[in-house]
Amino acid sequence: MGNSNYSSDKIVVLQGLDAVRLRPGMYIGTTGSKGMHHLLWEIVDNSVDEVANGFGSNITVTIHKDNSATVEDNGRGIPTDKHPTLKVSGVEVVFTQLHAGGKFNNENYSYSGGLHGVGASVTNALSEWLKVSVYRDGNEYAMSFKSIEKAKGKISSGVPQGPLTIVGKSKKTGTKVTFLPDKRMFGDLKFDHSTISKRLKEIAFLNKGIEIFFIDENVETETGYKTVCYKYDNGLKDFILYVNEGKTVLYKDPIYIEGKSELVTLSCAIQHTNDYSENMFSYVNNIPTSEGGTHETGLRSAITRAFNEIARGLGLIKEKEQNLLGDDFREGLTAILSIKMKNVQFEGQTKAKLGNPEARIEVENIVYDALIAYSKQKGTKNAITEIINKAKGAQKAREAAKRAKDLTRQKNSVDSYSLVGKLASCSGKNSQLNELFIVEGDSAGGNAKQARDRSFQAILPLRGKPLNCEKKRINQVLDNEEIRTIISALGAGIGNDFNVENIKYNKVIILADADQDGAHIRAILLTFFYRYMRDLVSDGHVYVGVAPLYKVYKKGFTEYVYDDSTLQDAIKRCGAGYQIQRYKGLGEMSAEQLWETTMDPEKRYIIQVTLEDLAEAELMVTTLMGDNIDARKKYIIDNANFNKQSFMEIKEGKVDGK
Repeated sequence: MGNSNYSSDKIVVLQGLDAVRLRPGMYIGTTGSKGMHHLLWEIVDNSVDEVANGFGSNITVTIHKDNSATVEDNGRGIPTDKHPTLKVSGVEVVFTQLHAGGKFNNENYSYSGGLHGVGASVTNALSEWLKVSVYRDGNEYAMSFKSIEKAKGKISSGVPQGPLTIVGKSKKTGTKVTFLPDKRMFGDLKFDHSTISKRLKEIAFLNKGIEIFFIDENVETETGYKTVCYKYDNGLKDFILYVNEGKTVLYKDPIYIEGKSELVTLSCAIQHTNDYSENMFSYVNNIPTSEGGTHETGLRSAITRAFNEIARGLGLIKEKEQNLLGDDFREGLTAILSIKMKNVQFEGQTKAKLGNPEARIEVENIVYDALIAYSKQKGTKNAITEIINKAKGAQKAREAAKRAKDLTRQKNSVDSYSLVGKLASCSGKNSQLNELFIVEGDSAGGNAKQARDRSFQAILPLRGKPLNCEKKRINQVLDNEEIRTIISALGAGIGNDFNVENIKYNKVIILADADQDGAHIRAILLTFFYRYMRDLVSDGHVYVGVAPLYKVYKKGFTEYVYDDSTLQDAIKRCGAGYQIQRYKGLGEMSAEQLWETTMDPEKRYIIQVTLEDLAEAELMVTTLMGDNIDARKKYIIDNANFNKQSFMEIKEGKVDGK
C-alpha cells in the first residue's frame, strides 16, 4: 500500500504560492458557502487519502462555535524534516507552497483525491489563521500561520508565525489541522451541519471500514456535543441500499462487483428499481465525478454487452431479434461506481469529469467479466430475468416514445404551434441574456406579461398542474400538454435528446404562489427538469422566484417583506400609522408590484437550484415525489417549517448563495 518511508524529499514543489486571495474562484469556485466548505474538503481529502491508502483507520472532523474547523487523522503525519531544496520543514512547504505535496508521483500514495496538491496551501491562504499539529517519530510538532493585513488593505496570506517546533512527546501518529475561514473573504457564512454530514457519510460509504467521526459544537445534547460516527463495513452495497431507500427494487440483494487491473481498482454496486429513470453515481479516488467521464462510459458499455449476451443465452432474446439498447437495460437502474487509479486526468480544476481514455477499457472489461460470472452463480436467475424483462418493457416504451416525439414534432413544429396563445416570447435573440418565467395561473401570468421587460423576459403561464414525472415513462410524459409546452418553449429536446447548448433562455425561473399548491407545482417542475433535462439543473439554469408575503407601508415609506420572521422589524422601521397588505398569491399583485419585487433583476430574490450531491438529490426526489407515503410524511414532519419562507439573494451577475 505505498511506501511507508514518507519524508520531505518526497514532496515535489512545482511553484510558489500565488495570490490565491486575488482570484479565489480559480481554486475554490466561489467565495459563497460552497467555496468556504471547499476549504474543509481540501483538508478532509488529504486525511482520506492517507487513511484510504492503508496508513490509518479513522478521521475526526469538528466544527467549533467560532466557525473554525478541525480535521484529525491517525495516518503517518506530514513529514517534519527539512525539504532538501527549500530548507524548511515539510509542514511549512505543504501549507505555504501552492503546488506542493506527496502526490505528484506514485511512491507515497497508490492513489489520491487531492491530485493537484493545492489543498492545504489554499485553505491556509483563505483562513484568518491555521494551526497544525503533527504526531510522528514519538513527538508532537506544532506550527501556526496567520493572514496579516498590512498597509493599504494588502493582506499577506498564511504567514508562518514561527518554525515547526517540538511541543511534547506522543505515542500516536497522524495530523491535526484547525483553521478559521477568513471573514474578509467569506463574510458571516457558517459551516453547515447538513452539508458536512452528507459529504462525510458519502466518504464513509466509498471507503468501507473507514471510521469518520463528526462533532458539531454548535449542537449540544444531554451527553455533550452532537457526535456522529459513519462506518460502513459493506461499502457500496450499503450506499446503494441507502440511495434506493423508499424505492421498489426488482431484486433485494444488489449486484456487487470488485475488481482490479494494473491500472484500476474498482468497486461497483448495481440494483434495478421499478422506476423509469437511470441514476448513476461515479467517483474517482473518492472525488464525485458528477459530469461522468470515461469510467462511466465503460460501465454502460459493459452492462449493455453483458446483459445482451446473458439474455440470448437464456433465450429471452431470440436469434432473429435485435439486441436491446443500453437505454433499455438502464431503465430503473441505480449504479454506484468507484474507481481508484494513478495519474488521474480530470477535466478542469473542479474534477467533475474523468478524461483518462484507458479507464473506459479497464472498467468495461472488469464489469463485463463480473456480470457474466454473476449470471452463472446459483440463485441469480430471478434477478437476471427481472432485469431483462424490464429492459424488454423499456424497449416497447422507447419505440412508443419515439412515435410520440415524432408526433409532437409534427404537431408543434416543436417551437411554435403548441405555444400559440401560451408563450409570450421576448424580442431579444441572445439566449445568454434571455429569461423564461414559468408562472402559476393565468391571472399571475397576465400580470407578469404586463410587468416584464419584453426585450429579454418571456412568460409561460401554466393553466393546470403539470404531470408528476417521477413514476412515468417518457411516452406518458409527452402526453401531458403542460409538459409539451415547456419542452417546446425551451427548444432543446427531452431525455437523451436534450442538449443544454440549444436552450433559448439562460435562466428558467419558476414563479408560483407561496402556498401548498405553489410548493407542489415547484416540486413537480423541479422533478421534471431533474429527470428529463438534468443538465439544465446541473449547469445552473433553473431558478425559483420568491415573491413577498407582505407590503408594509404608509405615506413616504414602503417595504416588502419576504418572510414572517422579519415582519416585525419592517413594522418598527415604518413606525406609527403603518398598514400591511398580505399577498396570498401572485395574482393579487399589480403588474408594477410584480416587476418591482419579483422580476426586476436589480431588486428581486431568486433561488438558484443546483446539484451538489447527486445521491442526496436522488433520495430527496424519491422521498417527496415517489410512492412511499410514510417516508414523505416523515420528511415533512421532520423538516418543514410552515411559518417561514426561506430565500437566497441573487443579484444580477452575482450569485450570493445557493
